[in-house]
Amino acid sequence: MKARNLIKLVACALLLGTEAGAQTIYDAAKFSGKDLNGTARFVGMGGAMGALGGDISTIGVNPAGIGLFRSHDLMTTFGFNYTTSESNFNGTTINTDKYRGSFDNIGFVYSSKIGNQTALKYVNFGFNYHKAKSFNRNFEMGGNLGGLSQTDQMANLSRDLVGGDMSLDYLNSNSADAGWLSILGWNGCLIHPTSKSGEYIGFPADDPSGSYRSWERGGIDAYDFNLSFNFNDRVYLGFTVGAYDLNYTKNTLYSEYFPSSPVVDNGYFLQNSDYSYSLESLMRTTGTGVDFKAGIIFRPVEDSPFRIGAAIHTPTFYDLTLYNSAILTSDADVNKDDYIVPVNSYKIDTYKEIAGDAVTQYKLRTPWKYNLSMGYTIGSNVALGAEYEYQDYSTAKLSYYDDVNMKGENSMIKDYLKGVSTLRLGAEVKLVPEFAIRAGYNYSNAAYASDAYKSLPLNSVRTDTDFSNEKSINNYTLGLGYRSGNFYADLAYQYSAYKEDFYPFDKIDLSKTAVNNDKQQVILTLGVRF
Repeated sequence: MKARNLIKLVACALLLGTEAGAQTIYDAAKFSGKDLNGTARFVGMGGAMGALGGDISTIGVNPAGIGLFRSHDLMTTFGFNYTTSESNFNGTTINTDKYRGSFDNIGFVYSSKIGNQTALKYVNFGFNYHKAKSFNRNFEMGGNLGGLSQTDQMANLSRDLVGGDMSLDYLNSNSADAGWLSILGWNGCLIHPTSKSGEYIGFPADDPSGSYRSWERGGIDAYDFNLSFNFNDRVYLGFTVGAYDLNYTKNTLYSEYFPSSPVVDNGYFLQNSDYSYSLESLMRTTGTGVDFKAGIIFRPVEDSPFRIGAAIHTPTFYDLTLYNSAILTSDADVNKDDYIVPVNSYKIDTYKEIAGDAVTQYKLRTPWKYNLSMGYTIGSNVALGAEYEYQDYSTAKLSYYDDVNMKGENSMIKDYLKGVSTLRLGAEVKLVPEFAIRAGYNYSNAAYASDAYKSLPLNSVRTDTDFSNEKSINNYTLGLGYRSGNFYADLAYQYSAYKEDFYPFDKIDLSKTAVNNDKQQVILTLGVRF
């Protein structure tokens, strides 16, 4: 382990250790982002409809888009998703996949015509439920760890502690000096003191191998309420209040296997036997949030179909609760002669130890969001859209439930998260009045700095040491549309691809796991206009 990186890690852990925080930069980033989702027409055009309007999904991008409706509209959307992940760690490749159906949208627009003699032509009201983000994913990795171990991180987090500080009795104490990783590592005999007071080493083995699995479920449901105005069929204003329901479950199972190898390390003799342990982390985050959006669409030239749109989104203000527990299973122990010997497998279950989950309430303020868009139509047969959106993730803020700022976590957010630019392009062509074809493209750059990492506070109740630095994402979309009288049906296909660097525990000197992620989605929208 490089000395300068160790100093950096310990210094950051000490800073965070002054707070009993359970949140990280990865929570802030995960809950700030949104997927390309909505009606099939919106998705089929790559989401590039901020200036074109006339689709319920623009309610959450540019609220002025609802102002272009001239009739009532009622629609709903269903989807089918297939996600795959391929991990490659030191030459070991593992593929995982997940199939899932989804209910993506239901909404309506009530259009009220004011008249032809006034500047104000229409006042429209809209409501839309949609799946803003999906967390559904399965993932696996594994391989030889190159002499490193998660127990090394447990040992680093236990600096300056004594055995009495790491009693199981402290699992239920937010004021304890030791975090759960230290307590579990100590009581599972995975960390041991050195001859120097207050220093620990991980499990003494030369060639450990690791295995990681995760199951993520849930999502962010958005409920948007809109009021919009049409002035002279040239200027459109819109306002949306968004309410969010967040439900995220993440279960991870990390295991290490230590092959037989007689080793003497700091007075501890590792007998010629095999050992292993596993750490299961069970987490669930729930909560609600609210934000406000305002937008405008206007035609600079009265006789031209060219439109310009702009919108601003306030931060989403979330009140969140984290429930977590952990189960450590180990088959190593230390006897009275300081020999590490295998014993029958045993468990430390935090849920049983403290009669429930550890519960942490906190608040998240996501970044502001800014949107600029352009739209152009050629007669009634062609529609073209382009859109740019910016969100500075480094301005996200975490705080305790009593609004006290999480200084350490927010300092890391500022240092390791960055601004995200999103480009959307889309086109629609009507082959005949009843049928249309669509295509779109959507690109977003990475939110994480290349050297971002997860630093858990010294007294954290979190035991999930894993983290991923996701890179840029590309979305490619195709769509079909059918109109007959008041009825319409739209079908869209979306292919999303992005890479990430994954680490099962702190990445100092640990090789990255290169991950390729793909998602394929088919969605169907059915609706009526009347």
